[in-house]
Amino acid sequence: MSWVVFAFSGPVLWAISVHLDKYLVERFFKESNVAVMLLFTAFVGTLLLPFIWLYEPSVTAPGVRSIALIIVSGLLYMGAMLLYLQALRTEDASVVAPYFQASPLFGFGLAYLVLGETLSARQLAGGAMIVLGALIVSVRFKYGARLFKTRLAALMLSCGFTSALGGLIFKIYATDVEFWTTTFWMYVGETLFGCALLAVPAYRRQLAATLRVNTAALLSINGSNELINLGGGLGNRYALMFAPLSLVQAIGSTTTLFVFAFGVVLSLVWPGVIREDLSSGELVRKGLAALLVAAGVALVTR
Repeated sequence: MSWVVFAFSGPVLWAISVHLDKYLVERFFKESNVAVMLLFTAFVGTLLLPFIWLYEPSVTAPGVRSIALIIVSGLLYMGAMLLYLQALRTEDASVVAPYFQASPLFGFGLAYLVLGETLSARQLAGGAMIVLGALIVSVRFKYGARLFKTRLAALMLSCGFTSALGGLIFKIYATDVEFWTTTFWMYVGETLFGCALLAVPAYRRQLAATLRVNTAALLSINGSNELINLGGGLGNRYALMFAPLSLVQAIGSTTTLFVFAFGVVLSLVWPGVIREDLSSGELVRKGLAALLVAAGVALVTR
């Protein structure tokens, strides 16, 4: 199976997760700190640790240094998620989304400096078209809006760099060690991050209060959401074993395109729950973005 299928499983599943995230934030986490949501992300990975160990008993084979660095990769992923959620708490998703396009740029720079990865002119053009298509979907033009927000830029650029750095570490060790061994220790890092959050009394109280009021609904919906997000992450990381970091992250930046596509379907099926702009101008713009992304994918996989 082509690495492109695994690379696209990330943005497709993440787009589904974005809509579930929006529902969860509005329904259950309006009064809680965004860090509380990350506890679910951290401990879903924890539940998988014994199963990965049974499947791959040699998870302890890498040296202490290698294990420590892979754990750092998990910590970086959770840190990137926290930065993103902090930005989303005070800004609209349409304002935050364009900053995700910084991640492929950081990924290209890091992969070039550390791994010596280089892209052909065709791959560079394809990657640029993918990012441009994602930008067309993400950007909103509003007259009178402030063009630059320092706090937002600082949070999301830090998020992009942190995410790219975590992906770089994962790629190095997933290629040299073993995919499931690397995944195991990355989940250990995410678990440690969750334990650190759980050590904060305020977060424990907020989590307990949220679970006490909506236990069944929260666990079922959020549990399903985390499994979907988990699947996207696994597919995206698996693609890193076969393709350059910058190309995989460029494809990952198409998440906003799939968010719109699913939003259109949900707007038609459940207009009272999801409302997406279905004006002719928006549909033309998103259609152009889809064509650019398709052309970019054709170039990078040719």
